Amino acid sequence: MSVEAQRVDDAFDVDLVFTKADLQDVVLHDKDPVVISVVIAGRKVHHVLVDQGSSPDVMFWTTFNKLQLSPDMLRPYNDCLYGFMGDQVEVRGHLELRTTFTDGTTSRMESIKYLVANASSAYNMLLGRPTLNRLGTVPSTRHMKVKLPDLAGKVITIKSDQKEAKRCYENNLKTKRGVFMVTTRPLYIEEVPQPEVSHTELPGPKQKLPAER
Repeated sequence: MSVEAQRVDDAFDVDLVFTKADLQDVVLHDKDPVVISVVIAGRKVHHVLVDQGSSPDVMFWTTFNKLQLSPDMLRPYNDCLYGFMGDQVEVRGHLELRTTFTDGTTSRMESIKYLVANASSAYNMLLGRPTLNRLGTVPSTRHMKVKLPDLAGKVITIKSDQKEAKRCYENNLKTKRGVFMVTTRPLYIEEVPQPEVSHTELPGPKQKLPAER
């Protein structure tokens, strides 16, 4: 095992715990997503959805252009992506970018593979399961925060911008085809056969026979 790999394994031994103190700056809610900011190509990218429902990590085409990245950086992607509604999402290609996660005190930089999708969304990027699992990231929608270890074994706590999270969520609902989750295969709902229910008549109260005269 390399020294770098050993450092990563040691970092994953850190306990990532959410406490009552993490709730002090949170407005009570029941559906706000976790939306954070990261640094890519020397620029701070806002409206990054921490999406445990997404199979890949996704950067949308508008964000790619705002970062002034060259299309020559894109490599072909031959598989298909599907949105939450089952519609196919166009992929322009994929690329790896160094991405920095920071809470202002502690930072961690990692190279992340993004699929660049040409689709409308209220978010600039989606951080899916590949990055969340590889970085040992633990998000909490209740606490509106993301915690992950740095390579020195310290804990990075990134707060979600709750106002922007609510606004993005509502804007995505207004756009019927707005993408907020992508998968490598279309979602479907399996029909479960309903068991046959037999109706048994319960015996009624016993009727008294008329008295003999």
